[in-house]
Amino acid sequence: MNEVLIREIKEYAKQNDVPIMQDEGIEFLTNFIVKNQITTILEIGTAIGYSAIMMALTNPRIKVVSIERDEERYLEALKNVKKFGLETRITLLFKDALEVNLKEKFDLIFLDGAKGQNINFFEHFERNLENDGFIITDNIGFHGYVEKDESEIKSRNLRGLVKKIKAYIEYLKENPNYTTTFYKKGDGISVTQKKEIR
Repeated sequence: MNEVLIREIKEYAKQNDVPIMQDEGIEFLTNFIVKNQITTILEIGTAIGYSAIMMALTNPRIKVVSIERDEERYLEALKNVKKFGLETRITLLFKDALEVNLKEKFDLIFLDGAKGQNINFFEHFERNLENDGFIITDNIGFHGYVEKDESEIKSRNLRGLVKKIKAYIEYLKENPNYTTTFYKKGDGISVTQKKEIR
């Protein structure tokens, strides 16, 4: 039953140009959640709910809070969450993530919203991270553009976005409070964890 519904979501995403995680990326993410016994997740960028649903399905104890600012995608996500019967475990918020202030702490914060805002998202939500928690960011490779010479990228907007992703990668590498590992899975994924205070 779930497999049919997942296929439907993926088909909808394809037909409507909604960016969702690549299969290799979602497999990495869900395996990571299982391996690290994660039960509370904050997701920035719900889109149509695909990754929130896939994360929730890994363990019946998982609770996800997911934030989306695009109304059409948010409404589609609501429908999808309902189809899977996950309304009690996935909370969807329709708002700009940077205007959301949460009190609770999470085992995992998953950044998959506007790529140019990753540093802002990181700094806005790091206070919501459990001490032994993780921040995972998707699209670190951005369809191969991050590794390309910027002079090869014709579109000025795309060039600007790639610059921001590169700046975020440097930000992660140089952040004194965290260690980050980069994985060439899906569209590129980073896993960040707080350094232990000695």
